[in-house]
Amino acid sequence: MTRADMGHDIAAAPGSASGAPTCSADVTSLVGAHAERLENLYPAVPATVNREEGLMLYRDMVLGRRFEDKCAEMYYRGKMFGFVHLYNGQEAVCTGVIRAMKLQHDWFCSTYRDHVHALSCGVPAREVMSELFGKETGCSKGRGGSMHLFSKEHHLLGGYAFIGEGIPVALGAAFTSRYKRDALGDASSDSVTAAFFGDGTCNIGQFYECLNMAALWKLPILFVVENNKWAIGMDHNRATSEPEIWRKAAAFGMAGEEVDGMDVLAVRAAAQRAIERARSGEGPTLLECLTYRFRGHSLADPDELRAEAEKEFWAKRDPIKSLAARLVEQGLVSVDELKAVDKEVDAEVADCVEFALAAPDPNPEELTRYIWAED
Repeated sequence: MTRADMGHDIAAAPGSASGAPTCSADVTSLVGAHAERLENLYPAVPATVNREEGLMLYRDMVLGRRFEDKCAEMYYRGKMFGFVHLYNGQEAVCTGVIRAMKLQHDWFCSTYRDHVHALSCGVPAREVMSELFGKETGCSKGRGGSMHLFSKEHHLLGGYAFIGEGIPVALGAAFTSRYKRDALGDASSDSVTAAFFGDGTCNIGQFYECLNMAALWKLPILFVVENNKWAIGMDHNRATSEPEIWRKAAAFGMAGEEVDGMDVLAVRAAAQRAIERARSGEGPTLLECLTYRFRGHSLADPDELRAEAEKEFWAKRDPIKSLAARLVEQGLVSVDELKAVDKEVDAEVADCVEFALAAPDPNPEELTRYIWAED
């Protein structure tokens, strides 16, 4: 049995383990192979959380969802420009991985769908929203916009408009961690890097080249595939000869797991295993999270290609609602407490919009600032 096969044995199921609804074979056939994989995942024990951790995970996902909803509102009101790719539906992946890691110690690389990754890394909502408005107070000083969020302070190594461009950067961060420890004798250098990317990225060369180098040098890195089935308008299963991406780990001798990406506790458990392997010197993990975006590819996408039955199937697996139900069922929190979190997050999102709208634009005389190394 390969390590990738072992990963399959400990992946999560959406049925009994997570409490998510199951569906009949007839319904599954209507919504495609992606959903069928979700239904056939092996049962696993999800991460155990206490009250404080449960509330932290819930708040993090709610902040991501409400922030993105507000972005859509601002975009359609003509207050936000350019390409804007929202994360609605995929929150369990971001929260499950990043919030299992050490903030401002570990490192993170995102994609063009990067707003929620930035928030989970701890970048203040004011700075993220300001960047989306192109303001000087943005985390990239208004120069990056939606697809190029960056924060050295929060160890966010950037969002990238071109698919796969963040993976070599993440590899470099992981190499640095290992080099400081092994070559420079820094015993405290144990940071782990998480590289996020979509299923479409797994058909390009950089993906395979970086997996090879990471396995060869046993680098402390998590390759996190956010497999939401659709690469813009291309069904994942029509675009690749091996749709089960996690299996590709076996070719490089690294650990590979597939997990229910709509279940934050399943993702958290898988991430914790991968992080432990990375910190202990056992090398990288390829983690494929089966998830789904609730909106179109971007806010300019009319989203006419996906079947309604497919959208309904995944809507029933809303990761925020699933976690809320589980926390209440386990007696960790009350419904009123969750409503209080919702209210608090709404106030934070309203504040960040007000702040961003009032913030100054970048000075045109500083157009070339932050390009060269002097800054």
